[in-house]
Amino acid sequence: MEKRWKVLTITSVGLFMASLDLFIVNIAFPDMAKDFSGASLPSLSWVLNAYAIVFAALLVPAGRIADRVGRKRIFISGLLLFAGASALCALAPSLDVLIAARVLQAAGGAMMLPTTLGLILPAFPVEQRTLAIGIWSAVGGVAAALGPPIGGLLVTLSWRWIFVVNVPIGIVTAIVAFRALDEIREPDDGRPDLLGAAELALGIALLTLGIVKGPEWGWTDPRALGSFAGAVALIVVFVRRSAHHHAPVIELPLLRVRSFALANLAAAVFFAGFGAMLLGGVLLLTELWGFSALKAGLALSPGPLMAATFSVPSGRLGGKIGQRPVAVAGGLTFAAGFAYILATVGATPEYATTFLPGFMLGGAGVGMTLGTLPAVAAATLPPDRFATGTAVFGMARQLGAAIGVAVLVALLNDSTGGDLLAGLRRGWWFSLAAGLGTAALALAFGPVGAPTKHPTPELAPQQGTA
Repeated sequence: MEKRWKVLTITSVGLFMASLDLFIVNIAFPDMAKDFSGASLPSLSWVLNAYAIVFAALLVPAGRIADRVGRKRIFISGLLLFAGASALCALAPSLDVLIAARVLQAAGGAMMLPTTLGLILPAFPVEQRTLAIGIWSAVGGVAAALGPPIGGLLVTLSWRWIFVVNVPIGIVTAIVAFRALDEIREPDDGRPDLLGAAELALGIALLTLGIVKGPEWGWTDPRALGSFAGAVALIVVFVRRSAHHHAPVIELPLLRVRSFALANLAAAVFFAGFGAMLLGGVLLLTELWGFSALKAGLALSPGPLMAATFSVPSGRLGGKIGQRPVAVAGGLTFAAGFAYILATVGATPEYATTFLPGFMLGGAGVGMTLGTLPAVAAATLPPDRFATGTAVFGMARQLGAAIGVAVLVALLNDSTGGDLLAGLRRGWWFSLAAGLGTAALALAFGPVGAPTKHPTPELAPQQGTA
């Protein structure tokens, strides 16, 4: 096998592991609740949200560190940290230990993700880089499609097996990577803003805490108000710090690029609906309809498969006719899927005629949106900001998903008499609104397709806080 294909294969394994863990854990919630003495849904939601928040906050700093100290070194370190944290997850004696291990796992995933593309592109000649990026992108789609059935299959053994399988794969891949990959470094651009990343993560965590616990505490309870106030204060401090740091988590001038700012906002809104959709689907099938974990995993698979099927053709179509109409159609299609589910799904398990058509329609909307939003985000960025822009877009996705899960949990806990179906219906309305919101934001993109003729704001390195 030629060197470049070895590099692509090795890094794709790391990317697959990190991406799979974003989709595989939902299906294990019912079994986790039983194992941890009936842990509540708000508490279990942190198994998802701790991972998503830390993963998002560390993406940019991890990429900057990798450029500085070596992409191979950080990729292998991320693999080993991810594998070790997975072992801790599998052995966790309590929910608190599991959540702490998920934080470590997210740090490993954040180290792997930005380094994969940074290792792949230099290995390929310019004329083959589009193919390499296409394969790299497809790995995430495959992980999304395989997450529910793989999770369902492993949970039949024990929910702990969804973490156990990462350990040997991570260790073997790290050994192969050490032997096969070349080290790549970029010129030193200064120390990345780890304190800013911590401020962002803690601010989003407090926001999530306030949303999740609001129904239990009461929305005017000092604890809820304190969580929201703390979140606002930390995010304000984070923004001020980003304005003065020489290597910030988010380069604020990027947000003055209209299409980039709107695409990231649309991604956050859309993935809030997406995060609520995944967890809501699991709870409907397992808790209300009584499906086993394996049956539920297989029942959820058509949605991600539709997303994977539609993403590449949608990206190509957007390149021909402009990304705006395709993104608008994606948001509306996603919303239409939930309109169908709201009109048909009830307490009686009628999967083939109610949930399946709506979920597949929603999956098609996911594919159409995923195929266009990244292109919109990158359309007006200079080439030397593509990597940073990609990391910021990934951050917006993960933070949106964390907030979506928090909102769903709050809606379920706010249901009168603990009626699960009533809470799920509120969640579906939320996802429908997220689809409509994404379409509305996409309408404001402008005619994005070919590179814009408008000048790009100055993105020179900023001076200030070290």
